[in-house]
Amino acid sequence: MPESTDPQVAAVAALDEPTRRRLYDHVVRQRDPVSRDDAAEAVAVPRSTAAFHLDRLADEGLLDVVYERRSGRSGPGAGRPSKLYCRSGREVAVTLPGRRYDLAGELLAAALDEADRSGASPRAVLERRARETGRRIASDARSTRPRRGPRQAALDALEAYGYEPRAESDGVVLVNCPFHALAEQHTALVCGMNLHLLQGVVDELGDSRLLPRLDPEPGRCCVVLGAEPDGGTPS
Repeated sequence: MPESTDPQVAAVAALDEPTRRRLYDHVVRQRDPVSRDDAAEAVAVPRSTAAFHLDRLADEGLLDVVYERRSGRSGPGAGRPSKLYCRSGREVAVTLPGRRYDLAGELLAAALDEADRSGASPRAVLERRARETGRRIASDARSTRPRRGPRQAALDALEAYGYEPRAESDGVVLVNCPFHALAEQHTALVCGMNLHLLQGVVDELGDSRLLPRLDPEPGRCCVVLGAEPDGGTPS
């Protein structure tokens, strides 16, 4: 799995422990934050066990921690605030192979909204926004590992977004399509968006050897990176 998905996998794995899952389910169903004592009583485990698992859930970002005085008193003599737990705002999703329907949805929704306001072609707006997003993805990858060359930075960026890049002598094959289901139903639109996204990645990193072009084949992404098979460049 890409490094970027490791926290997602860890969060899901944290819920595999039965007691921890019961505690999580109890906390997220409550209207108000839950104390360790209340959680322990609800699932019939010792307070120390509840505290251990609740803190693990908080460490994984699945629960938020807040501190409140349950007595309603304040000031000197009111006692220390209690440590309480509630559902976090984090969303966790793990798919194998990796999918990025959130990214596709964000691009499509933003393009439609802009086109509706400006009167521009929705497809043209989508392609521009996809290239801008590709540039941002590449810039983030390069800033994370600044000593990497353009080619390796591109591979890092593509790996992080679920493309499963495989370097070959004449370029890079993308073993996985992060937008697979959408691309099957709306091939021209989604593959075009994908092509411009990857063009943005390459433009930002400046590696002229990794020229994106459409070359759909079963079992991989519709875009490959590299020169045309006859040695030319994509049009």
